[in-house]
Amino acid sequence: MKKILVLHTGGTIAMSADESGNMAPGAQNPLDNYVNRFSDEVELQTEDVFNLPSPHITPARMLELKQRIAKAASEGIDGVVVTHGTDTLEETAYFLDLTLPNELAIVVTGAMRSANEIGSDGLHNLETAIQTASAPDAADKGVLVVMNDEIHSARYVTKTHTTNVATFRTPTFGPIGLVAKHGVVFFESLLRSTVCPIQTVADNVFLIKAYAGMGPELLEAIAQPTTNGVVIEALGAGNMPPVTLPAIQKLLDMNIPVVLVSRCFNGIAQDVYDYEGGGVQLKQMGVIFCQGLNGQKARIKLLVGVSAGMSAGELARFVATANS
Repeated sequence: MKKILVLHTGGTIAMSADESGNMAPGAQNPLDNYVNRFSDEVELQTEDVFNLPSPHITPARMLELKQRIAKAASEGIDGVVVTHGTDTLEETAYFLDLTLPNELAIVVTGAMRSANEIGSDGLHNLETAIQTASAPDAADKGVLVVMNDEIHSARYVTKTHTTNVATFRTPTFGPIGLVAKHGVVFFESLLRSTVCPIQTVADNVFLIKAYAGMGPELLEAIAQPTTNGVVIEALGAGNMPPVTLPAIQKLLDMNIPVVLVSRCFNGIAQDVYDYEGGGVQLKQMGVIFCQGLNGQKARIKLLVGVSAGMSAGELARFVATANS
């Protein structure tokens, strides 16, 4: 019988709706009433690490969670399930993927409907997450996100709908497995990333979205000695309005790493266009093109690299591709 550690961190999966339909955290996690449901399948150990809506989650909280999971590896635990709010779930999952070795099956799940709503998905997602964490093939897949009977890699999955239970999707690639009636089925594996076992997290790594008519003001405002990095969700394949170029150059001259991804839902950022503000010029300036990650994931990767004390060259190689 597999020993699975369930770590609760809060979110909709741990909330109940009041008479008006408004959701809020309660004193008790409603999932605690269903723990015995799984006792014949696995040996469960549950802990409330914290009880926070996911917009309250910070990198410091992610580090706290990472440290608890790292400790579990020496406690005879076979797999870990983390319940989490969905708004920042993909960021926490990717942070764990980057900072934990591939020793345990680690599965992150959540819910789009609170425990007492009609069609609540929390209990089902918890059950399928536990099934996945118990599966013999789960331990070498990196951190996984399991929702709505689909298994996604933490590296690429993203929240695509504000309320739909099928919100978590992996653009371009799709899920890597399914939770079927008779068990967990994996269809593919991913190349493993470099693991950075950081002990602290850096501050002031920012994310900015480009838009038509964008000026230099936002970039100028964060050109501060305390800034440790900037990720820009650029236009198209990786282009910026020309008026922003002096501000980007200033950041680079201050040895602040500038990472560029596309704001597009699918595809990768690349240096294709050779005009003022185009990707070719940005790459020549020293902007790091990150391929395959969205803005929030690229920020997490940049933050982890900075926190690990990487040199400029190491950081550029680490961030440049999702498979580094």
